[in-house]
Amino acid sequence: MLSQMKIETGKHAPHVFLSTTGVGRQFVTFRKNATVFVQGDAAESLFFIQKGRVKLSVVSGNGKEAILGILTESDFVGESVLSNRHPRMSTATAITDCLMLRIDRKAMNLALAQDATLSALFTGYLLERNLRHQEDLADQLINPSEKRLARLLMLLAEPDGAENIIPKVSQVTLAEMVGTTRSRVSFFLNRFRKLGFIQYKYNARDVLRVNSERLDLVLRDESASGREKARVGGNVQSINANRAKRQTEAAGLKNRRATGLASVEKFDSATTPAKTERPEISPSDRLAS
Repeated sequence: MLSQMKIETGKHAPHVFLSTTGVGRQFVTFRKNATVFVQGDAAESLFFIQKGRVKLSVVSGNGKEAILGILTESDFVGESVLSNRHPRMSTATAITDCLMLRIDRKAMNLALAQDATLSALFTGYLLERNLRHQEDLADQLINPSEKRLARLLMLLAEPDGAENIIPKVSQVTLAEMVGTTRSRVSFFLNRFRKLGFIQYKYNARDVLRVNSERLDLVLRDESASGREKARVGGNVQSINANRAKRQTEAAGLKNRRATGLASVEKFDSATTPAKTERPEISPSDRLAS
């Protein structure tokens, strides 16, 4: 049956395939905190998120859990099934109510073989995920926890009109993703809030508003005084403009000061009477006089 399946083709083929039901694919829903699949389970399908958020985590042999990431709309979940590694490498948990398209492994492989556009889209997605994992690893090895938290907030933020917001996520989850303690996350979040980088309960909603431009200051090693200027003086562009203006004014003041000193020296040389040298009198001239 699958070998005779006709894959949708055309300009919007990838979107049609990933947003409609058919042979080997069906819509499934998961309530908040429901388990999508468990690490070690046999794997015969992958999922494409239509709506909601999913947390990926792994558990070590001694029971220690680590969060690999949070996936959202238009992300694939469990795509490693296509590599024929049947046991699940991680656990997927819905952290909001989710609507997903469940795609059988054979159906996805057949679709990728028949539709070059869908194959290119999926390959591009995998490359972006791989790049993200490399960046996450470098961030974990190089940056302090404050920077890691700032980067995570910017990555989790979603456009909501003119603002970027993060649906409610616990400080414990953030701490596990950053690789630090909940108390340190709480400390940094309070600091970000006081500096105007984030805002709790935005528009009376249970979301976190993220000011990405100001939060980017943390990633760019701005000093504490620079952050304070960002809080009271506006956005990053105004800070840079004011800094350039101050540098220009300082340079002009320095030039005027140098010109003034030169004028004073010139005036002193013109008004001070020249010293006259008295001719030296020889001993014979003294005796004659």
